[in-house]
Amino acid sequence: MQRRMTITMDEAVYDGLMRVVGRGKVSQFLEALARPHVLDTALDEGYAAMRSDPVREQEASEWINGLIGDVSNAAR
Repeated sequence: MQRRMTITMDEAVYDGLMRVVGRGKVSQFLEALARPHVLDTALDEGYAAMRSDPVREQEASEWINGLIGDVSNAAR
């Protein structure tokens, strides 16, 4: 879902955006600039990259299953 927003900026900045980015592309440009500062996508991208590595996933699964065995033998 997309939402509309009205922003106010200096005329020189507005003119620069129109000149460099172009009319109709300002929203995408500003969203791309703001996204890394307001969303924690780096963590999501890191997890996605780890999931796509089958060798790493196998090693992680073996490690986790090993921990389960350690906990079940722990004194209580």
